[in-house]
Amino acid sequence: MIRAALAKVRSRFVKPAPKPDASKFTVVTEGKAHILFPEKETVFYNPIQQFNRDLSVSCIKAWDNLYGQAKQEKSRGKGKKRGLEHGEEASKKRKLEDGSSAEVKASSSRPYIKILEALSATGLRAIRYAHEIPNVKEVVANDLLPEAVDAIQRNVDYNKVGHIVKPNIDDANVLMYRNKAAHKRYHVIDLDPYGTATPFIDAALQNIEDDGLMLVTCTDLSVLAGNGYPEKCFALYGGVNMAGHDATHESALRLVLNLLGQSAAKYKKSIEPLLSLSIDFYVRVFVKVKTNPTKVKDLQHNTMITYVCSGCRSYHSQRLGKQTERESKKGKPYLKYSLAQGPPVDKKCHYCGGAHHLTGPMYAGPLHNREFIDEVLRINRDVHGDDVYKTRKRIEGMLTLAKNEVDAPFYFTPNRVSSILKFQVPSLKTVVAGLGSLGYECSLTHAQPSSLKTDAPWGAIWYVMKRYCLDNGLCNVEKMNQNSWGYKILSNDLVAEAAQYGDQLSFEPNDQSGRVEKLRKLKIVRYQENPTKNWGPKARPQ
Repeated sequence: MIRAALAKVRSRFVKPAPKPDASKFTVVTEGKAHILFPEKETVFYNPIQQFNRDLSVSCIKAWDNLYGQAKQEKSRGKGKKRGLEHGEEASKKRKLEDGSSAEVKASSSRPYIKILEALSATGLRAIRYAHEIPNVKEVVANDLLPEAVDAIQRNVDYNKVGHIVKPNIDDANVLMYRNKAAHKRYHVIDLDPYGTATPFIDAALQNIEDDGLMLVTCTDLSVLAGNGYPEKCFALYGGVNMAGHDATHESALRLVLNLLGQSAAKYKKSIEPLLSLSIDFYVRVFVKVKTNPTKVKDLQHNTMITYVCSGCRSYHSQRLGKQTERESKKGKPYLKYSLAQGPPVDKKCHYCGGAHHLTGPMYAGPLHNREFIDEVLRINRDVHGDDVYKTRKRIEGMLTLAKNEVDAPFYFTPNRVSSILKFQVPSLKTVVAGLGSLGYECSLTHAQPSSLKTDAPWGAIWYVMKRYCLDNGLCNVEKMNQNSWGYKILSNDLVAEAAQYGDQLSFEPNDQSGRVEKLRKLKIVRYQENPTKNWGPKARPQ
């Protein structure tokens, strides 16, 4: 306390640092921040990640509007009813009167959000948070490299945000564990390392406020989604990915979420994924962390292993726990937790005879919160402008796809299925219409073009594809190689499958195909094309 008092007195007599001479540096502008770069690159900066940073600003604002301000109002003893009367209702009334669509402001709230950017590099992200997020009180921009912290200080001085952004040199884990011991927590913790975020997950989960937001990036997709390092994937993330499968990028997301859930459960905390995206060469997840021992019980049920056929690439998921809704003698509903039954498949694939490979364990629950996505899209549409947020169109496109995804694990690509059966690829609307006629839901996926998410089992997918192929005379089974996976699938008897589905199958347009086609016709940027030559992750600075 004495040191703090002396430092406070001393600070009154210390002159503010002079603004750096920009003529000696290259000035890079992103968002509302201006970053000074020396001629020799000693600090990591990747301009391709502007999408990541624009999205992060939008998501923190959405978290603040939906959860952060409500928590602050409650902690200040104002109560939910008073907050509605003097905050939300007043904001809506002003919007109706002047016809504007300005962002909803917190009612009589002071800046309160404390953010930790554990691996800050140039400080660009921290400075953008200070400039662009209204309720930010403090941003700690931490890095281990002295050169990086010097760059952060220089950029903080140049942007005049020293009253908010605090440069700090430390090992990220040491800093977070020290803060935990001092009972200092952050509302938002951003982990955006070069490579994997796994070394920092445990400390971050212990250092975050209840109902806080964690933003986690992993750029090591050669491990998370590739087929060359299964042992390293298991060592880092505690699971095996769907190597070689079209849905391997979604399995990467689910492995990261499983790691977060397992790590949080040790401290009686649960995670709620608000937004989970596979972007370019990395995955980025936004999760809300809450201390809730009751929700921790759901972890077993929300964890799964998946059997993937090495031949036809069909998959079957097996949850590790079973939840059953029961009713007590007094008529009160409750959940009964028990062991799951399995396995759901034999050693060999029922459709083609291929061997099953085991993947996981990984997260089995929903990847997104639609209410949260709606708020991010509102901010992106009504509050942000193209002059500052250069990637608005892509945020709109990717989040619109994510919002409309079917809540079911994984996706398949009709191109791959057709190549196995050796016939011309049917249109997406034809496949969706067929599955929709059998009563199943379908959607596009943000993770890969020309792919479909569905709650249909693989028996229904093969039935639809086989019927389309055979009914339209698109393939000659007799001329196919009898050892091929396609021949084994097409030569299977359709009687049992036809008996199951009756005469339901139709390829005429229906509600499902109409919904997917409507989304496909929207003028949005769904999948980013490479904007520059040699585009992708940069090498580490020397």
